[in-house]
Amino acid sequence: MDQRSSGQAFRDLHRGPRILVLPNAWDAASARVIEEAGAKAIATSSAGVAFSLGYPDGQKIPRDDMLAAVRRIAVAVRVPVTADLEAGYGKGPKQVAETVRGAIDAGAVGMNLEDAADEPNQPLFELSLAVERVRAARQAADATGVTFTLNARTDVFLGNVGEPESRLAHALSRLAAYRDAGADCVFAPGVSDRPTIEALVRELGCPLNILGTPGAPPIPELEKLGVRRVSVGSAPSRAAFTLAREITRELLGPGTYTRLAGGISFAEMQRVMDRG
Repeated sequence: MDQRSSGQAFRDLHRGPRILVLPNAWDAASARVIEEAGAKAIATSSAGVAFSLGYPDGQKIPRDDMLAAVRRIAVAVRVPVTADLEAGYGKGPKQVAETVRGAIDAGAVGMNLEDAADEPNQPLFELSLAVERVRAARQAADATGVTFTLNARTDVFLGNVGEPESRLAHALSRLAAYRDAGADCVFAPGVSDRPTIEALVRELGCPLNILGTPGAPPIPELEKLGVRRVSVGSAPSRAAFTLAREITRELLGPGTYTRLAGGISFAEMQRVMDRG
C-alpha cells in the first residue's frame, strides 16, 4: 500500500464501525510483532523510542533520531503508522511544521502533537500559541498531498493542571480549539472515569483518543461510550523492560532461568522478521 492509500485507510479507521485500537511500538521488531498479532495500525511511543535509544522522555531525544526510528518502524510493517512526536520538537509553529514534514518523509500517516510546554511555571502552551501550532501542522501536512491524521493532545488531566473541578472545562476548551484548527482526532491522556469520558465525547463531536491504562474502562466499554481510538503509550515497552530486569535479577540471584520460559520462540521470531 502506498503512503497516500495508507493515509486514507488510517483516517477511515477513525470512522468505525469499530474502535481503533493502537498498540504502541518502540522499534521495528516490536512493530512487526504487533502487526503479526493482528493490529490494523500501529502507533509509536515517544517514550518507548527514547528509552530504547538511551534517552529519557520529554523531548530529550534529538528530532532526527526520533524520526529515524519512525522510519525504521514504518518500513518494517505494511499497516499504517502514526508517530508520537511529543510537542513537535520546537515551540514555534514553523518548527512544528518542519516536524510534520519530517514525519511524512519518514513514512508516517499520522502524528500526535501535545500542548505540554515543559516549563515549571507554564505547564501548557498558551492557548493561542497551541492553536497556531495545530494549524501549522495541518497546513504542512495538507501541502504534501498525503492524508495525514493529526491527533492533538492536551495534558490538562495528565499534568493535573488547575483545580480538579476546572479541568474538564479547560480540556474541552483546548480540545475544541484544536479540532477547529484542523485536528482530526483529539487526545486526553490521564482520563479514566466514565462521566468525564462521556462528556468529552458528547461535547467535542469528533474522534476522541483515550489512553488505555489498568484503571480505564475496558476497550469494549470505551467503544460503547463513543470513544473512537485507544492507545497505550509507553506501557508495552515498559513491560518488556520490566521482564528484562526480572530475567537479570533471576540470573544474578538464584541463577535459574524461569523468567526466560514462555516467550516467542527463536524460530517464530525469525519467521515474523523475515519477509524476504
